[in-house]
Amino acid sequence: MRRADPDSGSYSNTADFVSTAALGRGLAALRIFAGIILFANGLAKLTGERNIDVGWYRGFLIVRNEARSILQFEVNERGGSGTGVPFLKNIVNDHLLPNWDVYQWVVTFTEIGVGLLLIVGLASRGAGLAAFFFHFFLALVYASSNRWMFEQPHEYIPVLILAVVPSGRFWGIDGVLLRNRPSLRRWPF
Repeated sequence: MRRADPDSGSYSNTADFVSTAALGRGLAALRIFAGIILFANGLAKLTGERNIDVGWYRGFLIVRNEARSILQFEVNERGGSGTGVPFLKNIVNDHLLPNWDVYQWVVTFTEIGVGLLLIVGLASRGAGLAAFFFHFFLALVYASSNRWMFEQPHEYIPVLILAVVPSGRFWGIDGVLLRNRPSLRRWPF
């Protein structure tokens, strides 16, 4: 089988249709974008600055007190009785909400830390798994709230892919580490 230069744009057969480098760059872009989202949300929680106004664009991020309110409402109040997900109400009401003074900072620094790891591509698969658990927890919070079916999968599926695929090897510190220490060629790098 003749292999084409991946950057030339010509391929000899369907096995070479997409180059490894192109896929690596695409997954690296996804990794960086997911990291920016987490980092920005964590930064908003750290600073309390929620509004984003850039030219004609207006948006907002969730700050700490809003995160608590959302958790309280979705788990206990939405639809009259809150979530129907087994055990979730107990976890939230017995552990998270009563200890929000601690958990608000766990959430904040998890978003900042995991976001930074994804942006720079360090331990990228481990960071992807942490992001997955973070987003999947939110999916469970919203699971029985009668929302649009795809409200949350667009957040947790991409980071689950990042937990499996070593995207930090392209445009990331993982790639630099592996060039210098090939013995690290395993999860979470």
